[in-house]
Amino acid sequence: MGGAIAALLGGSFLPRRRQAFVTWSAIVVACVSAVTAALRIGPPTVFSDSYALDDATTTIRILVPVATAIVMLIGRQSSRGSARESETASLLLLAALGTVVLTGANDLLIVATGFLLATVPLYALIGLSRSSTAAEATMKTYLLGAIFGVVMLFGIAVLVGVAGGSTYPELQRALPHVPAAAAALGFIGLLAGLLFKAGAVPGHFWVPDAAEGAGIGIAAFITTVPKLGALIALARLVVVMPDTVDAPLLVGVLAAASMILGTLAAFWQRNAPRLLGWSTVGQVGFMLMPVAVIGVEPSARPALLTYLVVYAVTNLALFAAIAALPDRTMVRSWRGAAREHPVITGVVLVGLLSLVGTPPTAVFVGKLAVFTAAWEGGMSWLVVIAAAVSVASLFYALRWVSTAFQRPAAPRSRTSAVQLQAVTAVTLGALIIVAFSVPALVQW
Repeated sequence: MGGAIAALLGGSFLPRRRQAFVTWSAIVVACVSAVTAALRIGPPTVFSDSYALDDATTTIRILVPVATAIVMLIGRQSSRGSARESETASLLLLAALGTVVLTGANDLLIVATGFLLATVPLYALIGLSRSSTAAEATMKTYLLGAIFGVVMLFGIAVLVGVAGGSTYPELQRALPHVPAAAAALGFIGLLAGLLFKAGAVPGHFWVPDAAEGAGIGIAAFITTVPKLGALIALARLVVVMPDTVDAPLLVGVLAAASMILGTLAAFWQRNAPRLLGWSTVGQVGFMLMPVAVIGVEPSARPALLTYLVVYAVTNLALFAAIAALPDRTMVRSWRGAAREHPVITGVVLVGLLSLVGTPPTAVFVGKLAVFTAAWEGGMSWLVVIAAAVSVASLFYALRWVSTAFQRPAAPRSRTSAVQLQAVTAVTLGALIIVAFSVPALVQW
């Protein structure tokens, strides 16, 4: 919060040629926040038990600031010299703060606060590019956010009204004794809002449009960071729901719908960021698998955290590759990229195969973990669907990769000096993927 306010005020007084100082300061603030979270030792809950400080919160409090810093580096080329550079840094930090608040929320009122703080900055971030596509994506995101936000607040009001309290311990004590219809109505309202934030069915419509219309850095942020907090918040909510509400079955059905729709919709996408936007809808379906069984399977929680980490690293590496070659936003424009830019193409190859779940990449380890958790939790049907969808997702991955290895129709320019920073970031991302995959696979 301090970094976001400082970025906004600093950008108001600094000339445009010195706005880069705000961006680099925001990156430092994000890194310091991650280090502080890693060193934090305290009670399991704070603020009158309204905020949890457990392993899930600590993981996200480290992952979100690091991902936000990487997003600022990815979008550095496009934001440099922009009149909205300081506002971009401030909004990114505020959205990251909202995600962290949502992650540790142990109270329904804190869930509402974190949801709004993580959502409202996205409206401005998506529209910063000032294009017609961005305007359409901003309007769609705003309208869907308003609708699903109101539905979520209605669900919170129902649960607080019937339970007589808003903290999760109070809900856990009271909900088994309230009418099942009221508890189910409140849960469905909350579920709708959190699924919008995560980008899952039925609140997914904004994700591909926003990924296509926003800048590359912002697209990397909205397809990665918001879902980190939403999925942890949903996992906490499923645990406190009574047996009278079949929350696991509903989450499992929505997980299957998300992974099927996201994968099939990505098949014929021509725009690379939009393809990754649909891919992230499918990936959320896989992440919902351990959420569905988190109340009965002890391995579901670490499986979810593992998948969140490996997905964030892989997705950011793919968007860094697109940012390194800004003239190749269309899939067909990657023709001949393997010959002209072998390092960047290698990152795309590893990243796409990782999203599909090809061993020994990082997401393969995550999928193995969530598949095992779902199977042990009694949802074998969901594992079968997920395995079939994983095989089907090879289609869009290989379509992109095969295009990159085709002979170019005409010579294209080599990587210019201005892209060296992005190429370095991409190479680092590839190394992180490889370095993370092998030890994780051995440990598994």
